[in-house]
Amino acid sequence: MVCAAEEPGKDGNKTIPEFVTPAMPANPPPNWLTYHLVHPGPGAAHPGDPNCAFFWKGRYHLHYIYNHNGFCFAHLSSTDLVHWKWHPTTLTPRTTGHGMFSGTGFLTKDGKPAIIYHGQGSNRNQLAFALDDNLEQWTKPVAIMPKEASGEDSKVRQWDPDCWLNGDTYYAISGGGPPYLMKSPDLKQWLSLGLLLHDDMPASLKVNKNEDVSCANMFKLGNKWMLLCISHGLGCRYYLGDFKDEKYLPDFHAMMSWNGNNFFAPESMLTKDGRRVMWAWLLGLPVAPTGVQSLPRELELPADGVLRIRPLRELAMLRYDQKQTDRLTLKSDTTHRLTEIAGDALELEVVFKAPTAKEVGLDVLCDKDGANGVRIAVMPESKTLVIGKVVAPFELKAGEDLTLRVFIDKNLVEVFANDSQAALSAIKYDAANMGLSLFSKGGDAELKQIKSWKMKSIHAGQ
Repeated sequence: MVCAAEEPGKDGNKTIPEFVTPAMPANPPPNWLTYHLVHPGPGAAHPGDPNCAFFWKGRYHLHYIYNHNGFCFAHLSSTDLVHWKWHPTTLTPRTTGHGMFSGTGFLTKDGKPAIIYHGQGSNRNQLAFALDDNLEQWTKPVAIMPKEASGEDSKVRQWDPDCWLNGDTYYAISGGGPPYLMKSPDLKQWLSLGLLLHDDMPASLKVNKNEDVSCANMFKLGNKWMLLCISHGLGCRYYLGDFKDEKYLPDFHAMMSWNGNNFFAPESMLTKDGRRVMWAWLLGLPVAPTGVQSLPRELELPADGVLRIRPLRELAMLRYDQKQTDRLTLKSDTTHRLTEIAGDALELEVVFKAPTAKEVGLDVLCDKDGANGVRIAVMPESKTLVIGKVVAPFELKAGEDLTLRVFIDKNLVEVFANDSQAALSAIKYDAANMGLSLFSKGGDAELKQIKSWKMKSIHAGQ
């Protein structure tokens, strides 16, 4: 969706792509999403993975891959993680000498922004260092050339990398299947440490330790180290664990994507107040434009060891026109149309008293007959959360109320359940379908409260 102008090469015959900065059109099409971060063009291109996120000098910076006459990193920034502006596209094959494949951002020992990524066609992971505070100018890339303990050049395959600083040592993952680990004191000399995952990785995790680890992102969360990644076969997922013998030893594994890889290529960063926030690329969904990042999610690991997944709190600045309904009984196998609440750019907070029905929830984006929408259902007995065709594991504690945070953006629906699970789905867009209904099946249900807010556009001029 970003076009590239072309100019004559040095020999007067070949052309070298010159990449154009993305920009929102003055009048986006009516089916474009309202408050998700999208890849707006101009032109036609294939956008992809979010990469290399920083908080630096008062602004949040995020890059993402797009492909048009070569893979490059689009670059945008924000002061609030909600409203974004694009920067000039400078990380391109023209400036680096290779295409830009996935990687991450990190701060060096002296607190300077750096990026690590895979250089398309170079067979190497690459490092570059920021030359200005706008993160628009970068050093020439430096290829990572690891050694074995014997001093010989390492033959370890290089792929989707991540780098982080632990104490005085830099560690880096070379992704793929299986993933590898290396370390460096100075980002110049690298020692291969062999396979990333420890031989003692529990079989109870039911994941092969040689499984693909791509789009990797390793960071400390609570008292654990979290490895956020994808497998091209399994989808978006994460491990929790620690390090032993300079190997990663996970003790927990869970998925973040189901029914296909529509939640893909995760990337995270720390906010200025220390929260861990992540995005993922939404692909294969009937949304417009096709290049869409998920809503930012806050991750937390408290003392109970259960990962919390919450919508970014700054999204609340988009709310207006609040409506509220309290205390409503839903009889078994009935629906209740919410006549006062409708729309395709909404946030909902729905609280059910600890459900005993077999199935409870709501239908959104319904037609005038209450049909053809997206069903959001919780099934306590089967311990599942269903959103459209997506079925995710979700368990309520005995006597626990059910709280659903629902974000409707045109035909895309993201749901957060009790801060412990999140999933999303989408249907074909129909501007006439904006209705909402509550339902209960296999038992009565008690609605304690539902709040709704219309949501402002994050795009200037709308």
